[in-house]
Amino acid sequence: MASTEQVKVPVYSTNDLKSTTDDSLAPFLTSLPQPYTFTQDHTKTNVHFLVGYTAVAISAFTFYADRYLGWEATRSPWVIAAVGTYFALNTFLTYWVWAVEAGEVFRGKRASGETISIRTSSKKHSPLYKLHIEYKSAAGKTLQNKEIETSFAGWFAADGTFHARPLHQWLASEVEVLRLALKEIEKKRGAGEDLKR
Repeated sequence: MASTEQVKVPVYSTNDLKSTTDDSLAPFLTSLPQPYTFTQDHTKTNVHFLVGYTAVAISAFTFYADRYLGWEATRSPWVIAAVGTYFALNTFLTYWVWAVEAGEVFRGKRASGETISIRTSSKKHSPLYKLHIEYKSAAGKTLQNKEIETSFAGWFAADGTFHARPLHQWLASEVEVLRLALKEIEKKRGAGEDLKR
């Protein structure tokens, strides 16, 4: 997925720097040449959306009951059960975001069965981007498990323009499978040509 549009973000907004960087990981990892391509696993995101939208539907239902059926209807057992379910779903969703997703921005699998999980974090007012990368074999054996960090300045220009290639090169220097994929890309396209974004 090639893109000629340049993304610009405020350079002092750590949240924008992190979000833009996080958003660029999936297109990069899913567009690598075969056999290095990862297929993104959306299971955790799907659970997140299902629980969240169910809670929203319940809140819309109880709003409708209060607005159009009156106060007396909202004291019925089914509305009380709906409100209890809403709070239970939001409690579960909070647990899901903090304990299960836990900062994971990409989970993918190669055709050969290897999986990669990338969790990211950054602190407010800090220029550092931290990643925890776990790469496992098809049998579940950990092939690479490392935490790395560097400055956002490596791929953001002074005016906030995002440049994906330096980010991809940095990731490839830290993760063996990505290094091999990058070598394959450069062999096919010739050194110095821009990577797909």
